[in-house]
Amino acid sequence: MSASKAGLREGAVVLGVDTCGPSGSVALGRLTGDGVELLEQIELAGRSYSATLVTAVGELLKRAEMKAARLNAIVAVHGPGSFTGVRVGLSAVKGLAEPGQIPVAAVSRLEVLAWKAGVSWAALDAHRHEVFLRVGEKAREVLAGGADFSAIDVKPGEIAVCDDAAASVMREAWPGVEVRRVEAPSAGDALSLARGKLLAGEFADLALLDGNYLRRSDAEIFGEAATAGSRRT
Repeated sequence: MSASKAGLREGAVVLGVDTCGPSGSVALGRLTGDGVELLEQIELAGRSYSATLVTAVGELLKRAEMKAARLNAIVAVHGPGSFTGVRVGLSAVKGLAEPGQIPVAAVSRLEVLAWKAGVSWAALDAHRHEVFLRVGEKAREVLAGGADFSAIDVKPGEIAVCDDAAASVMREAWPGVEVRRVEAPSAGDALSLARGKLLAGEFADLALLDGNYLRRSDAEIFGEAATAGSRRT
């Protein structure tokens, strides 16, 4: 999914977009010699991304007195999380990036969470007593619940979570695990995590960029069930 482009330099201005969770955010940052200077971040209420995301990005750019075409790159958190939220976020990112060919770097929300907590394992609530799970140093990401945990041969010593449901599932699955609770990852966190990719020019091919869903949408799942039921009748 990566496209080879020149990496960014110190001073580059980058937009971050995260609409994967129950709440989201957009952020504007500038690359510095040793990190990312967060210029501003706007929080987004959940379930309203389609109505608020573009307006929030416009407000960020307005306050910074710059146009979208002047952005040096965009960092998109492409899941896992809410199917609708991921889809809305990526659609907006592509809409912003395509006209001016702004490069886009994609990062996983699980990776951002693990980085924020300073550990290699992370879990996010996936509902239905399941979690989106980042498995250790292998950086493999899966949807897990119930018996799935017994099939994972390496167990974590500690795991990052940002919600009660994921914490509960992990304590039940692995009673001895240290659950490290941190605040939910933000677009600003994603900018900091992605700094290495931005400098190295590790950008996504927009034509191939898709959500890191780990689970199909309810419409797909229940649609197939309904179709199967109708065939049996």
